[in-house]
Amino acid sequence: MRTLDPQSLTKHVDRLYRAAWALCGSREDAEDLVQETFARVLSRPRVLRGDDELYYLMRVLRNTFLTGLRTASRRPVTVAQLEEVAAADPRPTARPERAIEVQELYEQIAALPEDFRLALVAVDVLGLSYREASRALRVREATLTTRLFRARRQVARALDPDAAPASAAEQRRGEPAAARAAREERGAGGVLSGGEQ
Repeated sequence: MRTLDPQSLTKHVDRLYRAAWALCGSREDAEDLVQETFARVLSRPRVLRGDDELYYLMRVLRNTFLTGLRTASRRPVTVAQLEEVAAADPRPTARPERAIEVQELYEQIAALPEDFRLALVAVDVLGLSYREASRALRVREATLTTRLFRARRQVARALDPDAAPASAAEQRRGEPAAARAAREERGAGGVLSGGEQ
């Protein structure tokens, strides 16, 4: 057990910002989320129980994000226009196509279902190992691997308009259980149980 050193937080700002941007889908919201995360962490001394600082900060960032979602669900929603969103490239005039690509990528990550988005942010944006990410998200490593695979596939398909559509089996895996049960029931086609005809 050790106390978190507030001076060490500055070395994690960039990685947390990238994670926050992927979670939020907006630079401004990401900046606010990182600021709120640091405000929570610095509000009182924090004791780490063998946890890596980044792992701990990722958990606080995630919890702060989820709290913000619950709070925001009670407020009217405003949508930023493309012109209002600043580019990721510090010199967007030098490479505007790169800034648009990065913006599209973060928008697609932000559009993922929550479980997929958190897995992708933890591993691909923050750079946590599978073990660290599974601990931070409190899921089994196999579950994290599956979510990460599906998240990457969804982002790749969304960004590549020429990508092959999902097979029927892949589409069924993504459908709700009630819809799947109804489809299977319709597919029975009049066969009676118990051998009656």
